[in-house]
Amino acid sequence: MSDPVRIPAPAHRTKRRQPLPWERPKPVEEEAQAQARLRAIMEHSSYVPADRDVDFVHTDAQRGLRLLLDYQKAENILQAHGIARTIVIFGSTRLREPQTARAELDAARQRAAAHPEDGAAAKALRLAERRMALSHYYKVGVELGHLIGAAGIPGLAVMTGGGPGGMEAANRGAFEAGAQTIGLNITLPREQYPNPYLTPGLCFQFHYFALRKLHFMQRAAAIVALPGGFGTLDELFGAITLIQTRKSAPIPVVLIGESYWRGAFNVDFLLEAGAIDEEDAELFWFAETAQEAWDGIRTWHARNDTPLDAPTPPTQQTQQGRQA
Repeated sequence: MSDPVRIPAPAHRTKRRQPLPWERPKPVEEEAQAQARLRAIMEHSSYVPADRDVDFVHTDAQRGLRLLLDYQKAENILQAHGIARTIVIFGSTRLREPQTARAELDAARQRAAAHPEDGAAAKALRLAERRMALSHYYKVGVELGHLIGAAGIPGLAVMTGGGPGGMEAANRGAFEAGAQTIGLNITLPREQYPNPYLTPGLCFQFHYFALRKLHFMQRAAAIVALPGGFGTLDELFGAITLIQTRKSAPIPVVLIGESYWRGAFNVDFLLEAGAIDEEDAELFWFAETAQEAWDGIRTWHARNDTPLDAPTPPTQQTQQGRQA
């Protein structure tokens, strides 16, 4: 065994007794222009470390890196919070709370009464009446979010697009039940605010719609669509197409408000035109109440031998991720 007296003490992790030559700039005594040249070198963008160079990260050549970052940050956080499965709820940003819809309707009626010949006021009244009727679905969204949150199923959480209207309603219900609730926001040319019922630390901003869609599907144990417009239709049809093609494993897809959805798209016409098959029309169903939707989702999973209150095996999570 070596003599311990001959073994030097371990070096300090960062400090040195004697500075290395490059720890000081070249002295002006040796080169009069040294400081000016050093400034030009060190202030140039090439000298910024790559992971701190925002301009570099946002070049076209680094799009692959940005795609990875867009995916990985949310993935790491969701894993850290133990989120294994989600009930994804879409819905119009224009769904009003009933009291808000009522106030807007009263104001529209007053304007229309004061200006009976004004076509714009008449149109605004018709829209206010329709939004008043649709505000019922804001309540359904709150009730559904509350049912899911109150169920207290480990690893299961409500996930929405993080915005107002129908998404706010679902997040609000889960929040009021004391549960974690997730929002996937998207950066847009005009700033958008997340709704205030999201769990801090579980609201994300995505640059790419594609990566946001991936996260919607990756853990989805069900898709629920409240009445909505282009955004809701986009997410809904994207999900149904993934299931139709078996790119993603089948999951329940529930459309809240049959009369609305039959007006928004005519599945019978698609069947008669031969554009889809009979089995494709069975990939979703309609519900009118939150309880009906939640009971249907749980029944579907029980029949599929994937009960929501059973832990999701890691292998199944991995497989779901690959398919998504």
